Formats: sequence, C-alpha cells, structure tokens
Amino acid sequence: MRRYLEIYGIMLRNSLIREMNFKANFLLWIAVELCWFGGQMVFIEVLFRHVEAIGDWTKWQMVLLLGTHQLIGQIFQAFFFVNVANIPELVRTGKLDFMLMLPVDSQFAVSTRQFGLDNVVNGLVSVGIVTLSLFKLNLHPDSSQLLLFFGTLGFGVAVHYSVMFFLATISFWVVRAQGLFAGYFNTFSLGRYPDVVFKGIFRVIFTWIVPIILVANVPARLLMGSFSQPIVYPLFQLAVGAALVLAGSRIFWKFALARYTSARS
Repeated sequence: MRRYLEIYGIMLRNSLIREMNFKANFLLWIAVELCWFGGQMVFIEVLFRHVEAIGDWTKWQMVLLLGTHQLIGQIFQAFFFVNVANIPELVRTGKLDFMLMLPVDSQFAVSTRQFGLDNVVNGLVSVGIVTLSLFKLNLHPDSSQLLLFFGTLGFGVAVHYSVMFFLATISFWVVRAQGLFAGYFNTFSLGRYPDVVFKGIFRVIFTWIVPIILVANVPARLLMGSFSQPIVYPLFQLAVGAALVLAGSRIFWKFALARYTSARS
C-alpha cells in the first residue's frame, strides 16, 4: 500500500505541473463548469416560480441536491475521469502494453495517471452551494451526519468510476468507444433530480442495478434528515450498490485483459 501511495504522489505532482503549463485551458474549463452550474441554478429558479415543491423537495432542498450531485461529479472528474476516458485510446494505439508492463496493478495504472486541478476548484464551488443551501434551510448537521455525508460521497464517486470504467473497457472489442461516454453523462444527469420523481421499473433499475438515483439523493437527505424510512436502509442500499458495481467493473476488466491482443502485435 505504501508503494502505491508513493507512486500516486509522483503521478499527482507531475499532473499538477502539467496543469500549470496550460493555464488558459485550466481557466477555460473552470468557466465552462461554472456556466453549466449557473444554468442549472436558473432552471431551478424558473421551476419553483410555478410550483411550491416537487414531492417533499423544496427549492433550497433541490439546490442542496444539485450541489451534492455536482460535488460528487467534480471529485470523480478530478481524480479519475481523464484517465478512464483515455483507456479507449490506449487500447487503440497499443500504448496499453506499456501500462501492463508496469510493476503495479493494471487498473490502478490506467486509472490514476492524471489529475484535474480545475475540477478541485469547481468542487469548492459545489461545497459553497451546499453550505449556502444549509444556511437557507436553517440546517445545522452534527458531526455524525457530516461523517456519514462524506462517506456517502465516497460511495457516489465509486459508482461514477465503476460505470464509466465498465464502458471504457468495452473498447477492447469496439474500436472507438468514446461515444459510449455520452451514455455515461446522460445517465448520471438523472442523479440531480429528486428520488420522488422516479417510479416503476425505471426506479428499480437505477436504484437496485445501477444505483444512480441514490448517489446524490442519499447524502443530500442525510444532511436534511428527511428519510421516510430508517436511515440505515438507504445507506446500506447505496453501500452495497457501490460495492457491487465496483466489483463488476473489476471482473469485467480482468475478463477483457485475458482476451487482449496488442494493437502493435
């Protein structure tokens, strides 16, 4: 474990140096993310001019949910997104061979090469939105709520990573798999909506099979203290769902590697 931490520290330092060499790109992506986030805030403002609530969700509870959803997404993008999105290119060009030769786990090698500093900045903006929402709702989470909140953020990042890593692994059979990532973005955009709007088979699929609905709703409800059922149940559901999709992506990666033939051979 210590060796992996040292290796990751080196990768992190190199990535930060690389980010600072392209300051314009760094600032541009911060601006893009802020514009997207601003658009979502405008959407909520317009929506709640016509309705009082969506199910049991008020305006500032929706803002809290959006901030939580954005925070999870920014953490994932900071640490994993660029790396996972680059897997199809590694496979297509045969550069994956060099990654497989490294004296570390192959999944670790392809998942931790780069780091997005701009996403950290945008993540801090998300923290500000969450904090503002709590202030507007007059909520004061205690230490146990905050601890559980940060734990569920980790589960949410694991779900993001697992789904996208699974899609990226399909590139072992599909020449250009980048188009599959559009499915990732469209699917996870559902997570910014309240859980009460999902019904029937759709709710079953995105709660029990791929727990997208739970990713942001569970931590947001933790801060609000508004679970209709005992708190242990949704926490357990999210934790188990995250563990299953993470294990599934790992198994699929090993399956794909066993059938990998280099593009250079």
